[in-house]
Amino acid sequence: MTDIYDVIIAGAGPAGGQAARDLASRGYDVCVLETESEDEFPSRSNKSTAGTFPSTMASFNIPDEVVMNFTDDVVLESPNHHFRRHQPGAVLEFADFKNWLVDESRADGAEYRFGARVSKPVMEGGEIVGVQYNGGEEVRGDIVIDATGPSAPLAKELGVCELKREKQAIGIEFEFEGMDMNPDGYADLRDTMMLRLDHDIAPGGYSWIFHTGEDTAKVGVCYLQNEGHRKNAQTGFTIDDYLQYWADTDPRFENAKRIEGIQHRGSAHIQLPSRMSTDNFMAIGDTVPTVDPLWGEGIDKCMRSGRMAAATADRVLTHSERDTSASELAIYDKLWHDRVAPKAKNRLFMTEMLYRASNERYDEFMEDLHNISQNRLESANKGNPLAMLRLLKFEDISILLSTAKHWFSK
Repeated sequence: MTDIYDVIIAGAGPAGGQAARDLASRGYDVCVLETESEDEFPSRSNKSTAGTFPSTMASFNIPDEVVMNFTDDVVLESPNHHFRRHQPGAVLEFADFKNWLVDESRADGAEYRFGARVSKPVMEGGEIVGVQYNGGEEVRGDIVIDATGPSAPLAKELGVCELKREKQAIGIEFEFEGMDMNPDGYADLRDTMMLRLDHDIAPGGYSWIFHTGEDTAKVGVCYLQNEGHRKNAQTGFTIDDYLQYWADTDPRFENAKRIEGIQHRGSAHIQLPSRMSTDNFMAIGDTVPTVDPLWGEGIDKCMRSGRMAAATADRVLTHSERDTSASELAIYDKLWHDRVAPKAKNRLFMTEMLYRASNERYDEFMEDLHNISQNRLESANKGNPLAMLRLLKFEDISILLSTAKHWFSK
């Protein structure tokens, strides 16, 4: 077993798995270090939801075999109203999906070391040349990629990511059976992915129900530790309490029960990354996260960042005299901003504004959406400033100003 590789990847999630898949298919020697043991991978603690759209399925050739349920619509919900949009999608079985990525990259020669907890970079001459894991074990490579998510032990040590706790999002999800997906007075959620804006359930965030077939669904809550959360949080409530409160008060859960043993927890830092690469190093996936304001699309963003990192590595490793300096790997930063998260600053600003709005404004927003063209909504979601402004009303000026004040003060 060699300890010198072209590329070392820390983390075998969607971003790391996709980077390994692309690089191995191009013939590079790739080693992936994954904290979890192979017989437990992926563990139940891994975050899930795993809803995505046809563009992602096609772009990455994701097979139908890892899909729990194909959906027809996306529903946005507020405390008293909802908006339905025809948007075909797929709810993935997250464990099967991640194992598929491992199998795909292994088939092309990628090596996986499970039970390998990455602790810090191996440095020489002020540059990263490898990774230390499980205490004192080392592995070296021309390029190191951090795909460990919010823990980011390599990116933090190298000063690439400055992840702030105040921007951290935390989430919990269970899978339920016995759900009523079409009760009176609520949207029909059969073959649908639903996202709900409601501070009583998710102060400063959102909750969701993703139909996974028959009477089963993935149900979760996620919120940011932001101004919206501080203003609307219930004293003493944990994220588990909010999910339980929802299940106790929503008729869709009247006869539902949690499927034993299936629980997912996760976190992410929703903030603008200052940079994503340096000498011999790139950070991908939830180590440098980004989201769409309305649809989320976390899996797509992770996989695209993995693909852009692989393309960058391919470019700099192709030449006989390999140049993996910061100036060459900065190509990845450009690709990230162009193809992973274009207009990232605008979209993050829109996301923060959205989570500061009141429940009453969420109800109005659902009503407004019925009179907004899909093109304008999609343009706003992509960060077009004019389209974003056209979604606002006079009463939103205070939210706009408070969000702007917070941004400039930070």
